[in-house]
Amino acid sequence: MIDLPQVWFLLIGVLLVGYAILDGFDLGVGILSHFVARSSGQRGLLMETIGPFWDGNEVWLLTMGGALFAAFPIVYATVFSGFYLAVMLLLFALILRAVAMEFRHQRTDAGWLRAWDGALWLGTFLAALLLGVAIGNIARGLPMTDGQYTGGLIGLLNPFSLCVGLLAVAMFIVQGASWLVLRTDGELAARSRRAGRYAWVVFIALWLVVTAYSIIDAPDLWANYGNPLAWIAPLFFVAAAALTGYALFNRHERLPILGSSLSIAALVAILGQALYPVLVPDRTAGADITISTAASSNLSLTAMLVIALIGVPIVLVYTAFVYIRFTHKISSLTG
Repeated sequence: MIDLPQVWFLLIGVLLVGYAILDGFDLGVGILSHFVARSSGQRGLLMETIGPFWDGNEVWLLTMGGALFAAFPIVYATVFSGFYLAVMLLLFALILRAVAMEFRHQRTDAGWLRAWDGALWLGTFLAALLLGVAIGNIARGLPMTDGQYTGGLIGLLNPFSLCVGLLAVAMFIVQGASWLVLRTDGELAARSRRAGRYAWVVFIALWLVVTAYSIIDAPDLWANYGNPLAWIAPLFFVAAAALTGYALFNRHERLPILGSSLSIAALVAILGQALYPVLVPDRTAGADITISTAASSNLSLTAMLVIALIGVPIVLVYTAFVYIRFTHKISSLTG
């Protein structure tokens, strides 16, 4: 018999991987827009590289939220009520990015373009940082009373979670730079590659810091690593990260985005197996919210699984079509 809670734990992880990889390059391009582009025209070119994709990529985040609500409603209630202000800030950042993307090209005067370019950068940077901080807090555990978060907004801004937030920013910058190496040419691609190299070094350094810090601040994350098979995901991450660095430093065009995407998938796998079977660790009383205690009824999980088996292939076919149709070099005579 299929263990439905376990299946949905894996499916939510897959949705998180999909969102982090696909919207990751959108966020990375937005952050890089002020450092790689030298003019408003070049920033417009960067927006063109993500134009057909960014709104569709956010579907993965919405789907993950809906799946979490239906499959593990206790987790949804705990996280979204405890992180209420943080979630509002995240939504503000994503909305700001969306509005900037839509409004930027409506006028051509310099003041208008500068304002929306700044809004785009702020929205993408905040979204990337807040997503990382949220993951960091889940990883280290939350202070809870009767299943309710008690730390407040300031409690979320702890050093470990802020380090994870910065790690997420660096990870998305690498993903964005790798995407621009694939999609642009000339000097714009060269500047993107250089930015990707710097970001990759910072990313590796922050990963080492977070890994070492977790031994002190979140030692429970290491409990499952007594099983030798648990080391497959970390070793895979090291290989994927090395591939990314090799590709960025050796002028490959397609390998950087492949290596970066595999690195992101490996990091999510590391997080998932470190938490398993816990969904939200409790740092105080030890009453963790686990897969079994948080799951919906088998009837609900079965109905959702049927819907997912119908809907997910449609989304995947559409996503594949869009990327095959629009993933081509965008040239600029100005470089």
